[in-house]
Amino acid sequence: MAERPSRVGVLDVGCFSAHLVVVDRAEGSLLRPSVSHKVRLRMDRLLDRTGAVTPEGVDHVTAAVAEARRVAEREGVSAITPFATSVIRDAPNAREIVEQVARRTGVELRFLSGGQEAAMSYLAARRWFGWAAGPLVVLDVGGGTTEIAAGDGESASITTSLPLGARTLTRAWLDEGVPSPERLNAVRSHLTEQLDHALRTEHLRSEQQLTVGCSKVFQQLARLAGARPQRDGIHVSRQLHLADLRRWIPRLASVSAAQRAALPGISRHRAHQSLAGALVAEALIEATAQDVVTICPWSTKEGLLLTLLEQSSPEDAGVGAAA
Repeated sequence: MAERPSRVGVLDVGCFSAHLVVVDRAEGSLLRPSVSHKVRLRMDRLLDRTGAVTPEGVDHVTAAVAEARRVAEREGVSAITPFATSVIRDAPNAREIVEQVARRTGVELRFLSGGQEAAMSYLAARRWFGWAAGPLVVLDVGGGTTEIAAGDGESASITTSLPLGARTLTRAWLDEGVPSPERLNAVRSHLTEQLDHALRTEHLRSEQQLTVGCSKVFQQLARLAGARPQRDGIHVSRQLHLADLRRWIPRLASVSAAQRAALPGISRHRAHQSLAGALVAEALIEATAQDVVTICPWSTKEGLLLTLLEQSSPEDAGVGAAA
């Protein structure tokens, strides 16, 4: 039997960055990774009207993956699991992207399904909050999709993925400057309809559950609403209250993306889709019948790393190649 690598790594290729994280098996702590290297991307600007990644976008992804591979090789890391999120996974030319990146870098990007991403986010939240947290509902608003998972054990008993990401919603509904009140009402109605259809389960509506927000969208909205900044450390307790979010949504809707970027917690590269993210977050909190979401600093990437630390290969972790 082949000996397992002493270190495992994940290369998370998303819309805004390609992030390489490597963890030693012996130490086994995601809090102290051996390697953490991030390359900035702006894939939201490199999609055509159909959602396909443009040739320039493919070049950017290829350069980021090549740089991550060089860093991994320099650090002597051989076991890397590269996965791409919905911006590539759901693109009409996903297969072509994977083939070009593999040919030019020697790295074959893999995909998690939306349900698998939800399961990984749930695992990350469970390990972060522990068994004492009781039943969890985990909400992860990404750019292309939104993942929801729930359960009271180590693994999620319910997972779902919906095409309600902040980028997706912006492109479909909010891509023409400051929206009118009528447009905002239409977006809210759309979200309510989609969530009511998808979430017909009492497991998501319990006073005993801890509702967790597991994404940059929730982190930035919590900061906007008054939570302590990220520089204070990941162990600081942070929450997003529905009442605060409802007070901020009209402000986000009334200003330009450039003005949103000047607000607390809203990064420049996510400002354009920050209103959509806030509307999705509001709808999710309402759908779970809660008044507050507790922020988890770990998400899909950390859930995958935790799985890989306990498995012998990426296939064991359920990371698939392009179909």
